[in-house]
Amino acid sequence: MDIVNEVEAILGYGDTCNHCLGRFFGKRSFGLTNEERGRALRITHEIAANEPHREPDPQSCWICGGELSRVDEWAAKVVEAFRGIEFSTFLIGTKVPPLVAESEETVWSDLSLHDPEPLKAEMNREVGKAVSALSGKTADLKHPDVVAVLDLAEGTVEVQINPVFFFGRYLKYERGIPQTHWDCRACRGAGCERCNFTGKQYADSVEELIGRPVIEAFDAENAVLHGAGREDIDARMLGSGRPFVMEVEAPRKRSLDLAALEEEINRSAGGRVAVHLVGWSDRKTVQSLKSDKAHKKYRILVEIDGPVTSDEFRTALDQLKGVTIRQRTPTRVSHRRADRVRERQVIDIQCTGTQDDRYWVEVVGEAGLYIKELVSGDGGRTQPSLAQILGRTASVVSLDVMLVKTANEYGE
Repeated sequence: MDIVNEVEAILGYGDTCNHCLGRFFGKRSFGLTNEERGRALRITHEIAANEPHREPDPQSCWICGGELSRVDEWAAKVVEAFRGIEFSTFLIGTKVPPLVAESEETVWSDLSLHDPEPLKAEMNREVGKAVSALSGKTADLKHPDVVAVLDLAEGTVEVQINPVFFFGRYLKYERGIPQTHWDCRACRGAGCERCNFTGKQYADSVEELIGRPVIEAFDAENAVLHGAGREDIDARMLGSGRPFVMEVEAPRKRSLDLAALEEEINRSAGGRVAVHLVGWSDRKTVQSLKSDKAHKKYRILVEIDGPVTSDEFRTALDQLKGVTIRQRTPTRVSHRRADRVRERQVIDIQCTGTQDDRYWVEVVGEAGLYIKELVSGDGGRTQPSLAQILGRTASVVSLDVMLVKTANEYGE
């Protein structure tokens, strides 16, 4: 079937606007809009059939119902929907009614057309060009700041604001603060007397202490902290801090001064946590951060049940240095971690002093090494352990993370 016969067959389905007629051959030729292509095809068909020229009424088009003649109206709706949102780049998406999609796909299939362009694609492109002209902003197909979704059936525009990411390091000076929000164990976040109807197991988290001023500054819906690992709730994070990426969800502001934001976060946290913000980031960095196997340095205060000389203690530590430890999932986290045996290396361990018959110890461990269990043995679930070597009960009184060294420093 030649192209004139194909045009005749398409027009036989019902009134078809020039946009839709051109779309059926949208990937043929270059330098033409679908409307121009459709008009040319219509005129060619009319000449071949010796019929008078007739411009179609776009509103009577059996496929799009005139939507492609309302591009400027849609663009105006989008610009209005973007009002009050700071952005540099955007993307247009279109939700096409199922019946419309089925109609054009039926024609493609019936006539074995190989070069059509879907209605969605033309709406996205043409409305995008019109929005760019009205707003002065740039369309970005890969990483737009905002996305406008046109709902053709409802005649509405839904705006999706993509997140902003920034990278930094945080320090936690106060024990008893989890890294992220925990739902109350009793009510699972619903709110009850036990949690004072907050739905939270702990009143605050590092994520919330950093996130509250972030949400306000960006006029955002939420802020999610992605950390390079996490310290125990009863541990402090000292030294140079733990690398993290903050994901700011649905921010209506984007171009903030990170130095000023850092100052406001630190002021708001009241000395409980502090941050050093390094720069802007992205979702790819979040993935790298999560997969990075960071070595960590800890400072712990160890208590031994019964008398142990300093020499005996140091000799026991030497027996752990450089050793690969077999650790079955610790009892204290077995309710939320898979029960399996992990092998992790003690890279370095040494005694740095004493305090009230207790010992200060610095440990450098491979990522995933459970330090408390390295000391206590966890009832034989960790082997070897300091308690096993000494033949005495041993426990960690306090633990501070002093260094989280990542393989990639993410722009630092």
